[in-house]
Amino acid sequence: MTRSRAQDLNVCGVTAAIAVIDGKWKTTLLWLLESGPQRPGELRRRLPSLSEKVLTQALREMETDGLVHRDVHDALPLKTLYSLTAFGRQLSEALAPVSDWGHRRLQKLTDAQSAS
Repeated sequence: MTRSRAQDLNVCGVTAAIAVIDGKWKTTLLWLLESGPQRPGELRRRLPSLSEKVLTQALREMETDGLVHRDVHDALPLKTLYSLTAFGRQLSEALAPVSDWGHRRLQKLTDAQSAS
């Protein structure tokens, strides 16, 4: 899905929601930020295969979409914290049933592999 779909007003609600979490890392970042504000370095340590460039891009897109808040403290060295906005928390809550379904699917796949 292209980034422009996140701004398209002529799509169904599911497409509008998926457009803002599309990509490999956004749902994981959303999940990590549920536990509270995080510094970019903390997020990188928790996701070692995520490059700094991709992390920055994903967080900026999530900020543009109103899901995360970026708070820069002017003390030296600069300290940046990312946290979920109320809108981001609403999305996270809306995705909880989808997550539950995904876990049931994974269990079904595990059961099928064990049976064969």
